[in-house]
Amino acid sequence: MYCPIDRITKNMSDQLKIKLSIADRVYPLTIHPSQEEGLRKATKKIEEMIKQFEQNYAVRDKQDVLAMCALQFATQVEQKSINTNNEALQAEERLTKLNQKLQEHFE
Repeated sequence: MYCPIDRITKNMSDQLKIKLSIADRVYPLTIHPSQEEGLRKATKKIEEMIKQFEQNYAVRDKQDVLAMCALQFATQVEQKSINTNNEALQAEERLTKLNQKLQEHFE
């Protein structure tokens, strides 16, 4: 099975040196051990998205595919932020109404 992280080593300062393979390029990184799982998952998602874009669209250049991936991920982050804000506003409205009812009840 293909693993996008080729090599992991631990140095004295409790940092990991890893190599991520994205779009046929290798990126060496030094990270905190707590970041490893997130980086593995992100790398896997990027590779899957690249594969999907290459299969579904006539893409000539990896840069185009990577730009499409970046747009997709950025859109997901922004949409989650919008959804979170909307949920917070709805919760605030419900709490305000509940507070009004409680005040009316105790007056």
